[in-house]
Amino acid sequence: MISIIIFFLLVSIIIYVLLGGADFGAGIIELFAGPKNKQQTIKVINDAIAPVWEANHMWLIIAVVILFNAFPKIYTTVSVYLYIPLIILLLGIVLRGTSFVFRHYDAYKDSSHKIYNIVFAVSSLTVSFTFGLIIGALMSNKLTAYPANFYDGYIHPWLNIFTISVGAFVTALFTFAASVYLIGEALNPEDKKAFITKAKIASITLVCTGGVVFISSVIDGNDFMLVFLSNWKSQALIIASTLAIPFTWKIISLGMGWMARAFAGVHIVLVLSAFYVAFFPVVVRFKDMESLTLFNSAAPEITLIYLVYALLIGSCIIFPMLGYLMKVFKHNA
Repeated sequence: MISIIIFFLLVSIIIYVLLGGADFGAGIIELFAGPKNKQQTIKVINDAIAPVWEANHMWLIIAVVILFNAFPKIYTTVSVYLYIPLIILLLGIVLRGTSFVFRHYDAYKDSSHKIYNIVFAVSSLTVSFTFGLIIGALMSNKLTAYPANFYDGYIHPWLNIFTISVGAFVTALFTFAASVYLIGEALNPEDKKAFITKAKIASITLVCTGGVVFISSVIDGNDFMLVFLSNWKSQALIIASTLAIPFTWKIISLGMGWMARAFAGVHIVLVLSAFYVAFFPVVVRFKDMESLTLFNSAAPEITLIYLVYALLIGSCIIFPMLGYLMKVFKHNA
């Protein structure tokens, strides 16, 4: 049962990064769009996100529900020790969603839309970066169960040079996904060309920030790079991801919508898989107590059994409906 639940958890996280992460990345692209094509960029993003953005974020809800029910100790630990970045994350998600709804569905366009645009873009960047801070905190081995003071227990584990570098990496990852996806959404050749350029820049940034993550782990004094490089599977996945870059660039340059998305998706999944296999089954690493894993923090067997039933039944409903949603709204992208 535990293996089935882990599978659903991983699938939910991967799909959320590929879809929900791209939504956040679109906001980042909008934030840094030049004044010349700002309004056109907003229009393309609105048309792309509006039909599916709520559905994209259900994967985060599924992942949280799985953690809450199947791995309550992990859920509780993260909620307690990382409550500050979690609050920032949740506020950002709420502000981003509400600002998008107000600006997209408001029939009367006035000066308030400038505020909505700013909130949408800034909160997209904030959420993306905060996701990285949280992931970095879980991997950095800096969480302490018995902190000497508030800073050591609830600030330093998620706010240090390593977690900041992971935040930059996740931000680049989301921006890369969004820029590639938007190539297929752009109907104007000039817009398509602009998103192709953004995708290439985001790809370079992704590679650079990935290197910074390893360098910062050494500077920060944690064993992330050692753990990662000591696992041959992680090395193989990163090499495969690196080798896929020229092919991805070629597809992107040709402006091939769904093909570019497929290659970018494979590229992102390879990167995520490399980090996953390096630390599996560990989720929360403590420096002064045993790490929490997907096995030593699992709920009672009866809880897992009922959760598996719920996930299997739910997937029979969710996946067909999601396919239908994409068919209706995204068949031309």
